[in-house]
Amino acid sequence: MSDLYANATKFYLDGKWVEPATAAVLDVLNPATEQVITQVAMGSVQDTNLAVAAAKAAFPAWSQTSREERLRLLEAIVAAYQNRMADLAATVTAEMGAPSKFAARAQVPAGLGHLLKAVDILRDYPFKQVHGTTVLLREPAGVCALITPWNWPLNQIMCKIAPALATGCTMVLKPSEVAPLDAILVAEILDEAGVPAGVFNLVNGDGATVGATLSAHPDVDMVSFTGSTRAGVQVSKNAADTVKRVSLELGGKSANIVLSDADLTKAAGVALAGCFTNTGQSCNATTRLLVQADQHDELVALIKDAAGAYTTGDPQAPQTRLGPVVSKTQFDRVQDLIKAGLDEGAEALVGGPGLPEGIDRGYYVRPTVFVGVRPEMRIAREEIFGPVLSVISYTDEEDAIRIANDSQYGLGGAVQSADLERAFRVASRIRTGMVGLNGAGPDNAAPFGGYKQSGNGREWGQFGFDEFTEVKAVMGVPAG
Repeated sequence: MSDLYANATKFYLDGKWVEPATAAVLDVLNPATEQVITQVAMGSVQDTNLAVAAAKAAFPAWSQTSREERLRLLEAIVAAYQNRMADLAATVTAEMGAPSKFAARAQVPAGLGHLLKAVDILRDYPFKQVHGTTVLLREPAGVCALITPWNWPLNQIMCKIAPALATGCTMVLKPSEVAPLDAILVAEILDEAGVPAGVFNLVNGDGATVGATLSAHPDVDMVSFTGSTRAGVQVSKNAADTVKRVSLELGGKSANIVLSDADLTKAAGVALAGCFTNTGQSCNATTRLLVQADQHDELVALIKDAAGAYTTGDPQAPQTRLGPVVSKTQFDRVQDLIKAGLDEGAEALVGGPGLPEGIDRGYYVRPTVFVGVRPEMRIAREEIFGPVLSVISYTDEEDAIRIANDSQYGLGGAVQSADLERAFRVASRIRTGMVGLNGAGPDNAAPFGGYKQSGNGREWGQFGFDEFTEVKAVMGVPAG
């Protein structure tokens, strides 16, 4: 597989693969085996400055391209991406532990979905609107820094690159150093598709060096960041001195409210999928399950029975549904929070601390369901980013809404009810950016983002295009 990563110790700058300014490298580990896949170059301030300079130089020409030119390029990228989907899937499995079926059926298609949606939107996107004698123009934001995470790497890379390209922006991508290899393949795809020199640039590295340099750089006009709330706060602080635009998609601690009239068997399945999918490593995972007190025991019994289907093990095995978490750091954090749940009095109905039975290496977490959880416990308040579900009882609908909103986060949520009008009414009172009713999944034409400390931007669909544009009003234009 190492032949896939011939460019791992180079950066993609100004349309070429170039040697870094320093010899610094980082081992990229397979979290299932704890073995080194390959090494990736770690960028310096000098590398980052060169990338920004290339994007700045390319902006005047690229920003003036036509809608048709950008459509042709996006269609070429779609074709090139489709040709590399097997390589992308193998890479996501290797570097972040996604089960091979899940990588091929969800992780990689998520990136393709954003490309296809961008093509559709670009055909009719309103770059120009006339209001009487005023014309409103949506113009490209400029040079954009794209800082992406490791948990849904292709989804997050493409939901930024696709609208940035479509709106006429140029960019520098800094993917997570924990799972950087898929981004290298993306750079190869963009190069093959014919993205003009300087329009897209890739620098690998850490947040303290490359990320900080990008977010503070005076020639960067916008930062689009996805990651932890802690890191997002630092990005905002770094960006403040140059008053650049910052779009943040951050952490979550989403609640799933099972209302009294819900089908409990279906609700159990929705609860486990909402928390355990992607081994719990999704910012919008519904990790707090709220159930009415008099239905608690029945729902918990159903969850216990259904949890056995979430087999944990080798990501290459066809029966595996949960792979490892991405790193030793993440494993230790999840274990710390599982221990905290037990120490604070919760009961592990399923799972618990330590490695799953029969596994002696890799960063595997036992899928865990806690009962007896109180809203003030750490497991009910902190983002765990692992397959850990907290079941919390409520007394009535008002109490459920209060508990759901009692969080520093406001990204996602879910409501289960046989009465869709009731579900919608409850959803409208949850202070989050997204709510799924009765197991409804994300819609890549809908805005993705949150309230409170879950961020301040919106991605996906036309809302993603809007993030990468500035609005200009031209007054006094002759009517007609």
